[in-house]
Amino acid sequence: MRSGRAVLIWAALVIVVATPIGLAATSPLIAWRDGVYIASGLAGILALALLLGQPLLAGGYLPGLGALRGRRLHRWLGIALVALIGLHVAGLWLTSPPDVIDALLFASPTPFSAWGVVAMWASFAAATLALLRARLRIAPKAWRIGHTALAVVIVVGSVVHALLIEGTMEPLSKAAFCALVLLATAKVVLDLRVWVLIARTRRAANRP
Repeated sequence: MRSGRAVLIWAALVIVVATPIGLAATSPLIAWRDGVYIASGLAGILALALLLGQPLLAGGYLPGLGALRGRRLHRWLGIALVALIGLHVAGLWLTSPPDVIDALLFASPTPFSAWGVVAMWASFAAATLALLRARLRIAPKAWRIGHTALAVVIVVGSVVHALLIEGTMEPLSKAAFCALVLLATAKVVLDLRVWVLIARTRRAANRP
């Protein structure tokens, strides 16, 4: 019974992730685009797709994965997420450097650019924090608070960025997928009860 349920969960996850990617890959809007632009857009879509897996792994919601394997996969997906963001931005730079510069300087006339840049820097910050965690000897409580806060910024920024773009992603499937990403992230934050850790930290700091 459990194995059958696990298969259904994984199958549903594959369908949920593959549907918006497949619709974007077959969009008529990419017919006249060059290869660099298409690859850049696909990298951004794949990065968005990974955002659904990250909270599910962090919360231990995916069946068949032990705690150690789930954390290890979470780290590898985090590396892949940063790499895809880098490819996304690099492709956009090759396509139109002035647009990328305007976005990085928050001078772009398109509102979605700012949200994407904020999510990008939050992703880089989360990756840097993870790399330096042992060296800086970050306490588990501080790590959970900081990592969760950055994850929320990444998810919210990426979702708003994606929703504001009228591009190759099909609108309904994109909206549904973004809603799932937000729900999965919210559930993990609620389950981890990060706000309780923040409250305890504040009370400890206020003690004489």
